[in-house]
Amino acid sequence: METQTLKTPLNNIQLELLKLFSRDLSEKDLLAIKRLLVKSLAEKATRLADEKWEEKGWTNENMKRFVNTHIRIK
Repeated sequence: METQTLKTPLNNIQLELLKLFSRDLSEKDLLAIKRLLVKSLAEKATRLADEKWEEKGWTNENMKRFVNTHIRIK
């Protein structure tokens, strides 16, 4: 059997996911893992947005203006 070398090595999360999914999981367990991943990524996005909000010194008034501003993207 020939061993192939990956051109792009896997990162640590990819390796852990491969280990996790190397055995059969029930649909219930798979759904629970997906939810954990989505929750983790959502928390990270919120944290990064909060940091940017603080960095810019934005207020609730800025948010109201953002919501009511139409921005055309080409």
